[in-house]
Amino acid sequence: MVNSIVAPSIESLLRLGPEDPESWVLGSNPKVNRIARHVERAADVECTVLVSGETGTGKELWARLLHRLGPRRDKPFVPVNCAALTATLAESQLFGHEKGAFTGAAGRSLGVFRAADGGIVFLDEVGEMPLELQPKLLRVLQQQEVTPVGSSRPLNVDVQVVAATNRDLELEVAEGRFREDLYYRLNMVEFHVPPLRNRVADIPQFVEFFSRKFAARYRRAVWQPSRETMQQFCEYRWPGNVRQLANVIEQAYVLDCEPRLPERPMPRTSAEASLPYMDLSRLRRAAVQQALRMTQGHKSRAARLLGVHPNTMTRLLAQLREEDEQDAAE
Repeated sequence: MVNSIVAPSIESLLRLGPEDPESWVLGSNPKVNRIARHVERAADVECTVLVSGETGTGKELWARLLHRLGPRRDKPFVPVNCAALTATLAESQLFGHEKGAFTGAAGRSLGVFRAADGGIVFLDEVGEMPLELQPKLLRVLQQQEVTPVGSSRPLNVDVQVVAATNRDLELEVAEGRFREDLYYRLNMVEFHVPPLRNRVADIPQFVEFFSRKFAARYRRAVWQPSRETMQQFCEYRWPGNVRQLANVIEQAYVLDCEPRLPERPMPRTSAEASLPYMDLSRLRRAAVQQALRMTQGHKSRAARLLGVHPNTMTRLLAQLREEDEQDAAE
């Protein structure tokens, strides 16, 4: 279990699998430690949780950690990749169906939510969920009931929902691709997982952990990077985050060679390719500050200017104040 003050040691983690949730809580980054403390509190409350962050930062592993720490630990944890939901079968996959509900429905199906009854449903990449399906998900969150395809009788379910996204859902709401009421329902508690490039001080511990883990798995000597090589690892941007770092090291053990950084960085999005890098939190801060300047500090007008709900503006300002306080304390 993650301690809210001290992160787990490499020695203790080596007894676990490389995909164990706690292996990604290594290091002393204050934002990561703060997430660990918040996860412990949210696990007790059993509220809906939204985990945001870039691909490869371990969003699902944070969700699994919440599951492990909470009262539902002995019940199912059912992950759903929303990006892989097919438009024609998504409703059946999530909510189940009755026999004969559609062509090919030879029998009844429980669906994800009933299969996870008593446990946690993890909605990965929830921003990819088809728009027509979102009202039905909202009903599950509000009423704790599902209606299988081919049935008119709603059935009660007892699930906690944890969602994850690498998209800016507020932007998706503003552009009409995500329902605002669903966003607020999912975002009762949000954890933003920082990218690896913002956790440079933790990279040596990740390198040591994965080196020792894969050395044991593939029965090879533990890689001991030189100071120059470690400096290169710390200076690299790691666009694929912790997952990419783990893959680079594991690949070296599979091929029985020293880990090497990719000759070229992984491609960025089209927007990033034409602009100097600025992470989402800095962009958001700059946008909020600019809107407040343009409206002489009037929060409601600034919210309208940004195209967000006033409550969202209040929350953004609270987040910025919290970040400022954390930075001052470090």
